[in-house]
Amino acid sequence: MEKKLKAGILGATGMVGQRFVSLLAEHPWFDIRVLAASARSEGKTYEEAVGSKWKLDLPMPEKVKKMVVRNIADVQEIAADVDFVFSAVNMTKEEIRAIEEEYAKAETPVVSNNSAHRWTPDVPMVVPEINSEHFEIIKDQKKRLGTKRGFIAVKPNCSIQSYVACLKAWEEFEPTCAVVSTYQAISGAGKNFTDWPEMLGNIIPYIGGEEEKSELEPLKVLGHIENGEIVKAKAPVISAQCIRVPVLNGHTATVSISFAKKPTKEQLIEKLVNFSGKPQELGLPSAPAQFVRCMEENDRPQVLLDVNYEKGMGVSIGRLREDNLFDFKFVGLSHNTLRGAAGGAVECAEMLTALGYIEAKEA
Repeated sequence: MEKKLKAGILGATGMVGQRFVSLLAEHPWFDIRVLAASARSEGKTYEEAVGSKWKLDLPMPEKVKKMVVRNIADVQEIAADVDFVFSAVNMTKEEIRAIEEEYAKAETPVVSNNSAHRWTPDVPMVVPEINSEHFEIIKDQKKRLGTKRGFIAVKPNCSIQSYVACLKAWEEFEPTCAVVSTYQAISGAGKNFTDWPEMLGNIIPYIGGEEEKSELEPLKVLGHIENGEIVKAKAPVISAQCIRVPVLNGHTATVSISFAKKPTKEQLIEKLVNFSGKPQELGLPSAPAQFVRCMEENDRPQVLLDVNYEKGMGVSIGRLREDNLFDFKFVGLSHNTLRGAAGGAVECAEMLTALGYIEAKEA
């Protein structure tokens, strides 16, 4: 790309916002031009606004330390200075829906990590390797919004990343039902062990809203466009339990699954090993060379050994074996703040750029 696109980050001071900052600081296609947060941070340098709450194990990039944080409510002013924005704001769903739509109507594409617009019928919810064709719904969304270049695109919940790739890879065998349990890292709640010491040696068997997301969002990802809306798939029926565990990064899923057309284990492995998508075809900067890997060791995948596979953008599948109640069962692992959150959104923005949906604004 000859000239980098100007990017803004809404909600830049939170954990996902910090991850956006770290991923974009040296990005080959995008240049951070605006860091925005709530009125509490307005006017402070990014270093001052974040203070001791920098949560990543990477140092804060030097290039952003002295950038002055702006108020996300200043939509028109921020829109004038960027080509598009990433959204990781911490507000109510109603407020998020409103402000993301306000940016879109200001002719500024929004690539969101938030859940507020995931079930808006004409908003694509995309894992680029799986359903990049859903970006085609943007033309219908623009008609509704009355925009020429502004739109909203979202990525799905971080907890489904550990198994939804398998559902897609095994589509021809017609998955009918699945029982899923996710064991979710504390960074998924925007915290580390300093913030949340009571999680050490603890498990909490409830995460608000996660089970509904885990059961329903895969169906939208696997759905299709019809009459200007994304219609969710009818199968598989998913039953989910979501548990918070004392892990910093990495969501693990255990899945039992049945099929209408019975595959062999060898066929399932072959589909995973050869599963690829548009990001690999286009060579997007954040795309993993191998999206899904299938591990044969009985004790893999493990968070400590495998969460950073393909720089945190790959998915590891292991313990694939026959089940005495369902057809097969397996364990999946993905990095929740990279593949599942900021990294997935950055890859979406790269795909939208490659497809021509995000372009430089005219000077």
